[in-house]
Amino acid sequence: MILEAVLLINPDAKVCIYGSDIETCTFNWLNGTAEISREDIKAKLSEAEFNMTLNKLRRKRNILLEDTDFYALSDVTMADNMKTYRQALRDITNGLTTTAEVKAVTFPTKPT
Repeated sequence: MILEAVLLINPDAKVCIYGSDIETCTFNWLNGTAEISREDIKAKLSEAEFNMTLNKLRRKRNILLEDTDFYALSDVTMADNMKTYRQALRDITNGLTTTAEVKAVTFPTKPT
């Protein structure tokens, strides 16, 4: 997550990070990348965690949508409960603003 925080500050940063604790890790800034202070990186950790958690949720949601894509083919009549399920999946990230909210999401049950 430290790297993700660094990349939020400088998307082009080239750095090797040794260790996983922000308090004790060491940084090797590469290819002329300007050093970013530990404090600036620490300030971005919660945003990085939120982004990573939200991306994980989106990946799972996308797989569930892909699993039902065939219902959306032109030669298939999609049942209303499947339309509702797919819309709920598409809307699942709406309004999420914290990592805790993302982690608390429950996925809708796929209709049979």
